[in-house]
Amino acid sequence: MPIWDAILLGLVQGLTEFLPISSTAHLVLVRRWLGHENPDDAFAVVIQLGTLAAVFAYFRVDVVRLIRGFVGDLRARRIGATPDGRTAWLIGVGSIPAGLAGLFLKTWLRETFYNPTAIAWVAIGFALLMAAAEMWAHARRNVANPGRGEADIGWFDAVWVGAWQALALMPGASRSGCTISGGLFAGLSRPAAARFSFLLSMPIMLAAGLKETWSERKTLLASSDDAVSLAVGLAVAAVVGYASIAWLLHFLKRYSMGVFVMYRIGLGVGILAMIAAGKL
Repeated sequence: MPIWDAILLGLVQGLTEFLPISSTAHLVLVRRWLGHENPDDAFAVVIQLGTLAAVFAYFRVDVVRLIRGFVGDLRARRIGATPDGRTAWLIGVGSIPAGLAGLFLKTWLRETFYNPTAIAWVAIGFALLMAAAEMWAHARRNVANPGRGEADIGWFDAVWVGAWQALALMPGASRSGCTISGGLFAGLSRPAAARFSFLLSMPIMLAAGLKETWSERKTLLASSDDAVSLAVGLAVAAVVGYASIAWLLHFLKRYSMGVFVMYRIGLGVGILAMIAAGKL
């Protein structure tokens, strides 16, 4: 892959992984426009390790606390012996639905949803679900009830939000958009839903990225140029992803996801228009 393509794809991945607009959809579409023969190959998954590094860097204090809490629970032989340990278990439980879906439905998902028409309709459909989640949260929110915080997240919440994360395996759905919407439907405040969304992303992104890196290592690292392009793409995704996390968390403290809803609908309609015109 040309290094300039890798830089562009790293930029796209970093910008779209955490914004609720679907990184996979944008990567597949941009790679189609660049003329890549297999736009949904391992590179599209492995580059997520760059944005995973951004999550670990941004939430490094939280990650250390969660690891210590998890180890403390193992030593105490009791789940939830500490608040941090409980949160670590919640993230693990919440990762199960997407893990199972990815394991058993990977081939079907690729055959069914990795095409422009499906991406367009999924983007529009989940934009409407995001809008519904915002309306649901707004209807329930008031001064006395701004929404539940991170400390109030329970086991059902973790499984519920995890199920929404599984839906994000469809390109166009958006992992962050799905999990934040699921959190809002569960009664979480928008900041709490966003933070839990980012923390919940770590196990799945790590597992998928490492699996694809190992299984496709001969293709990804076929030459020194390929290795350099991959490294550059990962680095760009990490830097841009870090900035995206910081910006989105600040944004969601004050504003709804309405602007992303409109963008997603525009994206979907634009893709369908290009397909109808024979340009995609």
